[in-house]
Amino acid sequence: MDLSALALSTGVVALAEMGDKTQLLSLMLASRYPKQALAIIGGIFIATIANHACAAFLGHWLTTFMSPDLLRWILGLSFLGIGLWLLVPDRIDDAAGSRVADRALSVFMLTVGLFFLAEMGDKTQIATIALGAKYTDVFSVTVGTTLGMMMANAPAVWIGQKFTKRLPIQWVHILAAISFIAIGITTLIWA
Repeated sequence: MDLSALALSTGVVALAEMGDKTQLLSLMLASRYPKQALAIIGGIFIATIANHACAAFLGHWLTTFMSPDLLRWILGLSFLGIGLWLLVPDRIDDAAGSRVADRALSVFMLTVGLFFLAEMGDKTQIATIALGAKYTDVFSVTVGTTLGMMMANAPAVWIGQKFTKRLPIQWVHILAAISFIAIGITTLIWA
């Protein structure tokens, strides 16, 4: 296991997820189904593993047919783009669908579906693709990004809206943006 890939993937995704639409989705599901926190967290976990494993493999696969110079530019610019994208706050539409029965399996399945779809094209999924291309250990990237997502979303479910009221989300976004921009510049200069 590549510990640097694991640590970097965990850290940048946890920061990037703060205030993200999927974290807002976690808050919404927790407020809608307050007795189903474990089902929601389990659904987030399964959806994240599936989504991020595919994204990390895609990133790794892209390295097989791109020249190192082209890949370096794509990765560097991708990290810079993600860093700038983090400065734009996310909002979630209340299009979560109809209310399901307040049963664990129903809430779990709803969470898996909604979370998987909400993560498509999201900055954390794109970051996972870039991290999968940067590191050869796809497993470490997948575990790291999943841990980062869980670090951001499990507390959102457990603590609910109090979680985001106590954290200055704008500062978290700025810190995450600086991290991605620094990774992008480093990739462009020293990769």
